[in-house]
Amino acid sequence: MTLAERLGHAPDARLVLVSCDDLGSCHAANEGVYRAIRQGAATCASLMVPAPWARHAAEQYRSDDDIGVHLTLNAEHARYRWGPITHAPSLLSGDGGFPATIDDLWEHADPDEVRRECRAQIERAVAWGIDVTHLAPHLTAITLRPEFFDVYVEMAVDFRLPIRLPSTISEERAGFPFRRLAADEGLVFPDHFDHDWRAGSRERVIGALADLAPGVTEIHIQPVLDTPEARALSRAAEGWIDDLALATDGTLADALAASGAIVIGYRRLRDVMRAG
Repeated sequence: MTLAERLGHAPDARLVLVSCDDLGSCHAANEGVYRAIRQGAATCASLMVPAPWARHAAEQYRSDDDIGVHLTLNAEHARYRWGPITHAPSLLSGDGGFPATIDDLWEHADPDEVRRECRAQIERAVAWGIDVTHLAPHLTAITLRPEFFDVYVEMAVDFRLPIRLPSTISEERAGFPFRRLAADEGLVFPDHFDHDWRAGSRERVIGALADLAPGVTEIHIQPVLDTPEARALSRAAEGWIDDLALATDGTLADALAASGAIVIGYRRLRDVMRAG
């Protein structure tokens, strides 16, 4: 049975969830993400628990918000750092906080420390009162490395949560059958997710909606409010700011309507997974 059928739709139905990354990374992200899902066309988001503005994001949370945990083991911005919430020496860079790059993380991270840190991030989100709906790794850091993928799967199984997995990276390129391994554990994940992290999503999103395949497609954006903080954080801020406009100016809503897709969030996937 296809995921679409498990969700109560025809096998050739096209379903879309629009997810917002990096909730909690900064104040501008908190304002932008919540605006995108409450007033715009986005449907869900994921929280970076170790990031500096995560507690503020949790305070702004409402029970009907569809929020997952953005499992975070990297701090990629040169002048803006965050680090582990557990005692995890192998997850620290020489520059303070998490490593900036995935290669650095993969070279030094101890899997047991990764396991403790990921579990602590999920448990802290729950302790903050968030009804966690899914897991999505920041920068795909634990998706494409087998020893860290095992941690990802373990967390999803233990907390009974659906996960994000890329579909545009082949098993041959990854070096192991990550999608099949997740399915074998009973995990639910969207059929399609474009592994494309370029800042600014308008062209990618509109193109994806115009060419949807049957099944469940996750489309991600990174909306932030246009503030001096956001612009000081990264040269990519212009693209993030446009993501918020895309989600709230009617463009995304019109494209979703024109696609004929059924719009859902991760909570629906969690319900299906927990129902067996």
